[in-house]
Amino acid sequence: MLNDVKCSNRRIIRVRCLIAAIILSTSIFWKGSLYYGSMLSIPLRDAQTQLSLHLYPLLEEHRPQCSPPTLHGNAGLHRFNPIVGTPQENHLVDPDGFVEPMQVAHDSFVQAIRHTQIERAYIRGTKGIVSSAGGKYLPTFIIFLRLLRRTGARLPVELFMKDWIEYEPYICEVVLPSLNGKCVVLSEVFTGPDGAKPDLEHFQLKAFSILFSSFQDVIWMDSDCFFLYDPTNLLTSKPFTSTGLVTWPDFWSYTVSPTYYNISRQAIIPTTARQSTEAGMFLISKKTHFRSLLLSAYYNYHASYFYTMISQGAPGEGDKDTFVLAASALGEKFHTVGEKVADLGHPAPDGGVLGAAMLHADPIEDYKLTRQGRWRVRDESVAKAPRGYWLHAYSPKFNAGEDLFSKKTQDKDGHPGRAYTSKEETLKRLGYDAERDLWEETKTVTCTLEHAFDAWKTKTGLCETVTKHWDAVQYNSNMQIKSLFVVLTGLMAFAAAAPAEAEARDTANVQARKSWTAEGGCKTDWAGRCNAQCIGEGVRSHGCKKGDISSGIESSHCVIGWNICKCSC
Repeated sequence: MLNDVKCSNRRIIRVRCLIAAIILSTSIFWKGSLYYGSMLSIPLRDAQTQLSLHLYPLLEEHRPQCSPPTLHGNAGLHRFNPIVGTPQENHLVDPDGFVEPMQVAHDSFVQAIRHTQIERAYIRGTKGIVSSAGGKYLPTFIIFLRLLRRTGARLPVELFMKDWIEYEPYICEVVLPSLNGKCVVLSEVFTGPDGAKPDLEHFQLKAFSILFSSFQDVIWMDSDCFFLYDPTNLLTSKPFTSTGLVTWPDFWSYTVSPTYYNISRQAIIPTTARQSTEAGMFLISKKTHFRSLLLSAYYNYHASYFYTMISQGAPGEGDKDTFVLAASALGEKFHTVGEKVADLGHPAPDGGVLGAAMLHADPIEDYKLTRQGRWRVRDESVAKAPRGYWLHAYSPKFNAGEDLFSKKTQDKDGHPGRAYTSKEETLKRLGYDAERDLWEETKTVTCTLEHAFDAWKTKTGLCETVTKHWDAVQYNSNMQIKSLFVVLTGLMAFAAAAPAEAEARDTANVQARKSWTAEGGCKTDWAGRCNAQCIGEGVRSHGCKKGDISSGIESSHCVIGWNICKCSC
């Protein structure tokens, strides 16, 4: 009996151990699949090195063996018209002299990327935002990144800088990490076999930044563009999930030379088919469109050849159409948003808009409409316009160290005012007072980081200037409210008895309570001095009595560890 009990106990122990082993194995397998399923077969830095070692020689080996094309005249500026196309003229000088060598180079590069195993430098399953900014563009990028975080978006951000000259330690090592971002120096990850540094500038950086980013699915965001809403769901919704490349339109028609279509062996695309591309924002999957990115990188690497052919001297020459044209040349899917881009700015004398920004549509709402055959780009009466989704703030760019204050940020009388006042129907599509948020972040970044950006080292008074503008615009709004309140109070005086007047005054005092943010913006040392600051400003600038003033410290949208001082009376 004793032996039977011992055997039974051993069996129980074995069963328990087996169950525990199964649970442990399942747990390890499950966790491992979550972790390792998203990892590269080799470390990311090694994958970037391999990509660089493959790509750089290909770009050089397939360089066109001819002089770059030149222009006689230019293609001009033509607003997109889906009904009446614009002439597709050739403004290239003597195309017969370079078509054959450029076609040979293009053909050989396409064949190489189709048949060469090139390492893909991204972590599988990841999603994120990629941008490029340095120098005078960096302050605007930080402002717009903070606006992104205000939408609730938590996607990681990789900011590419051309080289170590553009790298700013405080911004890259303190500010960006607090916003779930990091800096990547492109010249460190993309080099020639002998350490040569490719000479890339401005527009050329975009394709290479995306190629060398760690994300599989990428939202590209120019430094002067910002989202009105959290863009995270764009990467898990159609049209992105059904195509892998989504772009938004520009105002203009294509000005691509017919010679380019000949060189890339494509049929000429009618100018009524789609607008030219506004590449300030776009979505791309490196899993499905890796070759499109490689061909776009080829176009941008050899910019002196392809920019001229693709734009023919029209405004906005650069990388803008290279992504869609590369996908088209390779037969890869893409989706272009149909809804026209809308102007934002001040009213123009002719009834139009003196442009300051471009409003782009929600691609998901637009996709649903076009799938139903309702193309507002052809007939705006078929449906209500999709909501606005992002803005390209091109003039001004909201950099206090540059040309922020001009007629575009003044009212008709020359006083400080809003940049976006027209048109009313376009403003409604924003969904909220986006410009107020934009100015608030501009003030916060300027006053917090006034001495942090390299581009602002020689500037003075930036915080003071932005704060004065902010206060003036807010003051004008408060004056309008105050005037309305005075009128209403006067009407109440005629209808109320004398005892009621005192009650009305008490009510007025409560309703007219003022609140403001203390001068200085985000700081780390508001504790112990916030209340004194509020009392000083309240008595001096806001007409408050000392005993009526209160204060408080809030994190608001400051960098982690920094706060603002809020005052009221």
